[in-house]
Amino acid sequence: MTIIDWLENRKIIVNNTFLIESAFIHSSYANEHRGKHDNERLEFMGDAVLQVWSSVHIYYLKPPLDEGKMTRLRAQLVCEKALAMYVRELGLQEFLKLGSGEEKTGGREKDAILADMFEALLGALYLDGGMSSVNKILDEVMTPYLRNPEKVEVVLDYKTKLQEYVQTDNRKVLHYDLIEETGPANAPTFVMNVLVDGLIMGTGKGNSKKEAEQNAAKDAFQKLVR
Repeated sequence: MTIIDWLENRKIIVNNTFLIESAFIHSSYANEHRGKHDNERLEFMGDAVLQVWSSVHIYYLKPPLDEGKMTRLRAQLVCEKALAMYVRELGLQEFLKLGSGEEKTGGREKDAILADMFEALLGALYLDGGMSSVNKILDEVMTPYLRNPEKVEVVLDYKTKLQEYVQTDNRKVLHYDLIEETGPANAPTFVMNVLVDGLIMGTGKGNSKKEAEQNAAKDAFQKLVR
């Protein structure tokens, strides 16, 4: 089965096959195949589409949530671990195109790669068929969590938890700094610090900046709540 077959089974009409297939091309694959373009530009588009879709659906939840709860729920629904979970539920990882090195090092199961691919697919679907195509995918995997927000707690978003903890004192400022990037382009490792009022409170490592930030936030949060 191809990704086009998969989409057609969900009654999603594809106008531009090349665009949809491009969403599954990881940079490691593009580097090994001349003329292929990776999915990073589509990921940029998909991130915006995902933010709008989740914000609108959370806004209309009944009973209405206050701003803080809306922010926390959205962060949990669209965090890296959640997006990777949706990919696995849908079985989309089988369509991912990886370079040989990334394939050998388990790239097909890396949350960061799966999350980026999912955002790229949403971006491609939006450009190809508008929000109606996006709705069919997100309704399938995200709406069940919107109807039962307590289920989302299985996806731990330490950046949001840390932000909420720090915001109890409005004078405190929180930000993240990239302090190290090592490894080859197809398998980088990032190290991030999280600072509160200029003081380093936590450090985290990951295969993406998002993952490193989450791990830094976890490190800081666990120290602060001891």
